[in-house]
Amino acid sequence: MNVEAAAAEDGLTGIRNAVPQRQVATSNDPNDPRNWTTTAKVTTYATICLFSFIANVNGSNFTVAIVPLVKHFHITSTHATFLVAFNVLMFGLGNILWVPLMRVLGKRPVYLIALAVFVAANAWSTKATSWGSLLGGRMISGFGAAAADATVPSVVNDMFFIEQRGHCMMFFHFALASGIFLGPLINAWIVQLHGWRWSCGFIAITGGVIFLLALFLVRETQYNKERRVYERDEIPAARTYTGWLGLTVGYNNDKPMERFLRTFWDIVRMAFYPPVLWVGCLVGLFVGWTIVIQVTTSQTFLKPPYSWKLGYVGVFSLSAWVGVILSFFFGGKLIDIIANRERRRDPNHILRPEKRLIALIIPVLLSPVGLIIFGQCVAHQTSWVGPAFGYAMHSFGFTATSNIAVTYAVDCYQRFDGEALVTIFVVRNAIAVVCSFYSNTWIINDGLKEVTGTMAGIQWALLAFAIPFYFFSTKILALTSTYGPQKRLMTVMTEPTK
Repeated sequence: MNVEAAAAEDGLTGIRNAVPQRQVATSNDPNDPRNWTTTAKVTTYATICLFSFIANVNGSNFTVAIVPLVKHFHITSTHATFLVAFNVLMFGLGNILWVPLMRVLGKRPVYLIALAVFVAANAWSTKATSWGSLLGGRMISGFGAAAADATVPSVVNDMFFIEQRGHCMMFFHFALASGIFLGPLINAWIVQLHGWRWSCGFIAITGGVIFLLALFLVRETQYNKERRVYERDEIPAARTYTGWLGLTVGYNNDKPMERFLRTFWDIVRMAFYPPVLWVGCLVGLFVGWTIVIQVTTSQTFLKPPYSWKLGYVGVFSLSAWVGVILSFFFGGKLIDIIANRERRRDPNHILRPEKRLIALIIPVLLSPVGLIIFGQCVAHQTSWVGPAFGYAMHSFGFTATSNIAVTYAVDCYQRFDGEALVTIFVVRNAIAVVCSFYSNTWIINDGLKEVTGTMAGIQWALLAFAIPFYFFSTKILALTSTYGPQKRLMTVMTEPTK
């Protein structure tokens, strides 16, 4: 394989400072996902985003059901939180299987298999008669839900050009954040009106509907051919609608077992890439602090002086969703505007991934301050408006930062976007599990006012790492091209023409 062929295959042209840089890979193949009609792209992506939404609702479904679960199974509140913690853990670890499988089978069959597992596990949870059985159901549902996580940015990479990617990625993060922040609202009312079993029943039914939608709307986005411009008489025939419904369209028969194992090993090695590890810790911190807020909310507003009913505690999460909506432009379209402007200014018109980090300025100013406002207002038992305002500021920063950071990581390692995202989300969910286990003890020992102050300080410190990643990005990416999967890519790209 010569340099040009390798570059075209991976959507990379040129080597500058030993770092592969992305350029748009052109193709006039009507079966190339980037050349699909808008309708085909929207229906495929929207269905996958719906899966992501319900997967994250699934992750938070028992955060508001701790008390009824304790009474039903005669367990401690700590054991009840295991149902959330281990679901979240499997939500991260599941991608260690799904992404390598995706590289071999394609994305469509992976989504359909995962949705079937997701629906079955939630149906199982509705019938669980023991705490152990319920825990098993929650863990398997988290495993099925994982396919709606790290695989999605790879779908965006498959279907959309680079100048659209930040904005399009924001739809995924909007669905993800909506599931996290609207999940407590949905589940609180279901638990209050129908009991905790129906929170799993609702998710199973919704997952079944999404499975049917995916069966008819999700096309295979994995494109295994080299992207190139065909002569007029060589252009491949467009695949029919029924042709897209097959389960082997994205199958890669080039040493499938070797590809599966290599992808798994690439995931492990990418944990040693500084940008990937930093993004995982950063996003994980925001998820962890969200869990602390949700646990605090469910405990605070059910007691005097507020004495709210469970359903109204769920309504409080609407304040966070307002922050999610407000972040849509600042975490999505804005980073495309900044990146594309900087790309035009570059003498070689090369996109520099670190340019997207400029947009972190707004979340840096808002999100940690929101944590402080929330903690101070709850500690002093002020009106609910103060905590709601702080929660909205935090959720704004959560959604915007997640999209900015993940898009940055995808731009750094586009050939290994799925692998990078698995590492990021495993780190993210590991931090979330730790917060699930220890948030109650931390708040009891130190008090919410001190805890949220510490949370804000840690958040600012981790966000500050964006400065060296911005100014030394070229050197960092050049370093990561000397080991791990990037080294293999660089070796292929620099092979002499045979």
